[in-house]
Amino acid sequence: MVSKKIGVLLINLGTPDSPNPKDVYKYLLEFLTDKRVIDFGWLKRNLLVRAIIVPARYKNSARTYQAIWDKEKGSPLMYHSQELAKKVQAQLGDDYIVELAMRYQQPSIEYAINQLQNKKVDRIVVVPLYPQYASSSTGTVLDKVMEITKKDLSVPDLSLIKSYYDFEPFIDAWVTQIKKYDYKKYDKIVFSYHGVPFRHLIKEDKSKNICKPQSACCNIMTNENKFCYKAQCHATTRAIVDKLQLDASQYEIAFQSRLGKEVWIEPYTVHRLPELAKEGKKNLLVVAPSFVADCLETLYEIQVELEELFVAAGGEKIQLVESLNSNELWTNAVCELIKQR
Repeated sequence: MVSKKIGVLLINLGTPDSPNPKDVYKYLLEFLTDKRVIDFGWLKRNLLVRAIIVPARYKNSARTYQAIWDKEKGSPLMYHSQELAKKVQAQLGDDYIVELAMRYQQPSIEYAINQLQNKKVDRIVVVPLYPQYASSSTGTVLDKVMEITKKDLSVPDLSLIKSYYDFEPFIDAWVTQIKKYDYKKYDKIVFSYHGVPFRHLIKEDKSKNICKPQSACCNIMTNENKFCYKAQCHATTRAIVDKLQLDASQYEIAFQSRLGKEVWIEPYTVHRLPELAKEGKKNLLVVAPSFVADCLETLYEIQVELEELFVAAGGEKIQLVESLNSNELWTNAVCELIKQR
């Protein structure tokens, strides 16, 4: 009797091969020319990215990568993701074959799928390491998987996981992570999610009348907004704070990593943290539940850049809650997610 094996494809964003400017340039070019990340027409997108954004940003980006790069292990996002893949493989056992891929740079999604095919798996479960669905994150991962597999009729059946923003084991992993700190002693807990341009939400709003910049439609999950990135971020936060028994005065939600001058999801973390300092909030606990592995956005943007702005405005300290990385509860959550498929 032939034993059946299930392939598991864990996919994260990606990282430069090194923090050198040349490698950072190559990474940013691939990332920002993705039509789902900057969703302009091909000509406008390429002119903007190749002639303006990347030439203006890559050297400074290289310096920030150098600040977080581990001399022995390399990129934090990469080594945390690799460790997670190893632990998931060990827990799932021999009936599963786990491969890690990055949407941008190496190891590529195509390489990982080829590895799974070579190992004769009967089915592939695709797990984007983005808990909340956005077109520019999970959407582009699933696009790339389908682009690769549609060319090959021998590819095994695929099971695509789009989101798990309220998956209880995922929520429990974050709750446990936050409880490592005396979280109620902080003046405020800020849940900071990666931002996206607001027009991305408008494009995803099939009803064309739900999503508005200042609306409170994200305060409850409905059939109309259940696929909305912002609504899913709010739902993740509600699930966490319910378990922590926090009231509305103890926390708030903001969005980071804005690029350019157009309107992104508000409020912006870069504005709210200095405002909180001016309101007398001296010590903040910052949680970033859209990042399951520590990376540039957590280790540098929050811990360095945003803390500097906060202190300059009169605050004292930002304490970042580490991402889930490859801890035991997160490993268990990923395995449970896979087994349910």
